[in-house]
Amino acid sequence: MGKSKTNNVMVSGLSKAEKRRAELEQQKQKTRILIISTVAIVVIIFVGLFMLASRDSSSTAGSGKAVDFNYSDFPRLGKEDAPVKIVEFGDFKCPACAQFTGVIKPQIVQKYVNQDKAAFYFVNMAFIGPDSETASLAALSVYHQNNDAFWTYFDALYANQGDENAEWATEDFLVSLAEKEKLPVDLELLRKDIQERTYESELQSDISTAKDTGVTSTPAVFINGHKVDEPFNMEAIDAQIKSASEAVSAE
Repeated sequence: MGKSKTNNVMVSGLSKAEKRRAELEQQKQKTRILIISTVAIVVIIFVGLFMLASRDSSSTAGSGKAVDFNYSDFPRLGKEDAPVKIVEFGDFKCPACAQFTGVIKPQIVQKYVNQDKAAFYFVNMAFIGPDSETASLAALSVYHQNNDAFWTYFDALYANQGDENAEWATEDFLVSLAEKEKLPVDLELLRKDIQERTYESELQSDISTAKDTGVTSTPAVFINGHKVDEPFNMEAIDAQIKSASEAVSAE
């Protein structure tokens, strides 16, 4: 009898221990699930916040506050009262700017400028080399002599652009290019303006405008004060011009 009771107690004791271990294991499992769930929720929140921040950042150019340019300070192609104003910041030594001028600008001119739907403006951001400034000074000299000649010279500078890493925009080259294009300007005055840096203050004002606007690379394009995210995407430009035009009409 005594032996049987002892065995029953041992069995009962083992059952309690096993039950306790099972309870502890169950509690651990719940804790693990709670931790994993919490981590997953935190990750989802962070991913959501990141995506929201990215979306807000990408749409700032189109929906944020527009840059208030003093358009009368810049060379203009098209009518002054055009509802849409397109501003390009560029450097005459910038290969990407040359590509923009050769591919995108003609489409903008044909579809919008020539239809009096937009005006195109240019701001010098001479930063690649010393002759970036020389080219800008020459372009400004031509501009102050003849606005139409400026745009001919503008296209010619990019079409005849030299190596980005070489100093090609020299005084002689810039004057000879104007002569080659048969620009209706005083070539001697052009040379003098380059030598004496006649429009230095105007050039520095352009560069300051680029800095104040937050432009760090070229070409940088703005439509009614809102930066274009993809200056080589004509479909995106079309959409932004349409949006800008509709906003003006709604005012």
